[in-house]
Amino acid sequence: MGQPYPPFRTAKGRRVIGGIRRWLAVTAGGLALTGGLVAAGPQASAAGLTQVTGFGSNPGNLSMHTYAPDGLAPGAPLVVALHGCTQSASDYYAHSGWPKFADQYGFALVFPQTSSANNSNSCFNWFDSGDSTRGKGEALSIRQMVDTAVARYGSDARRVYITGLSAGAGMTANMLAAYPDVFAGGSIGSGLSAHCATSVSAAYTCMYSPPNKTPAQWGDLVRSAAPAGTASWPRVAIWQGTSDTTVVPANATELRDQWTNVWGIGQTPSRTEGLSGGTTLSEYDDASGKPVVRVYSISGMAHGLAVDPGSGPDQCGTAGTYYLDTICSSYHTARFWGLDGGGDGGETPGTLPAPAGLTVGGTTDTSVSLSWNAVPGAASYEVYRGGAKAGTTTSTSYTDTVLAVGTTYAYTVAAVDAAGAAGAASSSVTATTTGSTPLCHTANNYQHTAAGRAYQSGGQTYATGSGQAMGLYNTFVTHTLKQTAPGYYVVADAGC
Repeated sequence: MGQPYPPFRTAKGRRVIGGIRRWLAVTAGGLALTGGLVAAGPQASAAGLTQVTGFGSNPGNLSMHTYAPDGLAPGAPLVVALHGCTQSASDYYAHSGWPKFADQYGFALVFPQTSSANNSNSCFNWFDSGDSTRGKGEALSIRQMVDTAVARYGSDARRVYITGLSAGAGMTANMLAAYPDVFAGGSIGSGLSAHCATSVSAAYTCMYSPPNKTPAQWGDLVRSAAPAGTASWPRVAIWQGTSDTTVVPANATELRDQWTNVWGIGQTPSRTEGLSGGTTLSEYDDASGKPVVRVYSISGMAHGLAVDPGSGPDQCGTAGTYYLDTICSSYHTARFWGLDGGGDGGETPGTLPAPAGLTVGGTTDTSVSLSWNAVPGAASYEVYRGGAKAGTTTSTSYTDTVLAVGTTYAYTVAAVDAAGAAGAASSSVTATTTGSTPLCHTANNYQHTAAGRAYQSGGQTYATGSGQAMGLYNTFVTHTLKQTAPGYYVVADAGC
């Protein structure tokens, strides 16, 4: 259920990989428990998990599910949680423990969900560059969910976090690399280094015998995936069981090397501490003495997410297949990110109130004009587009430029005091630039066909509408398709 095994979508593929097939057979008995687990999950205080549709172009063909506590205040944080293979949004919601702390600390949750149409085992495609890099496939769909949730719940776009288990953890690492301007922190549970694999065969190598790269080599994979000039990085928690034979413990070491190098710090812990459940915490501080990377090593734990059922303040979750009764990882991760309101996470915000009256004054095909009410004591204002700072101004208006045509953006504004500390973010507004732009989808031929953008005949794949040849019908051939009219797609590998 939590394992991040890649897909073998055809009978031929399964016959070829005999060893993997035998391994899957061994795990099948455990996977059969999934249905019973979901029903046993805890009930949340609000209406429960809600599916949200129409959250963007959704090139990754994912579904979006959210949970928000009753009476959620504007400017609250947002956490994105990615399930493992054969799991679902409702399964992860029921067992991970995150809803308890959303209620207790006051933040919204997004649970993306993939399906067998994307991957035969319902894994996020963390090993496929067409799905796990900035602006493409599943990664872009998750990014669009963030924009939608920020607008829907008025979330603080500066406090967006992402977590995941196994395949979801592999995708989490890639999302942190691709969108460091969106995520303030991440938590990788029984997962893999960012961009450890870009193919199915490499995925198995990473899981069982990860490459022994230098910290600089691992860090370069993140830096090359991030926007050019990125200087601010997310804080990263790494969770790993010492008895994990699916994603072996060496992956935690490579993850530590990767993210400490990204932060420009060494691989020797600043301190270590013993926690409950046989857990050893190792912290790695930045130059200011703030922990920015944490590794939680759980003695004897196999592959799965660490939970600790019970009513205690540091307990959470429901035990089951790939939800292992050891320690509440969600509690410790939430505190690491500062979601409990303590001083453990991130920068201390300023005290100025959120600007009121944020409105969209007008749009063109490449710009959005905004205005808001003045905040007494404000020396300037920071404008955020989709969680990333778009600009700073000393006035109460701002025009964001060089935008894409026909695209929807979410904005918030924060007042900055004389000391340079930004206060609470405003409620979010959305604006759509004028004009239209063709929708582009990068995926493998199997995914294009499953989504209706292509069709297969005689083992070959063809673009829907144009009928352009795309090669063999399999998971290894990747193309970009541009939709130029309803039901009409053309190959646009050279650019869209």
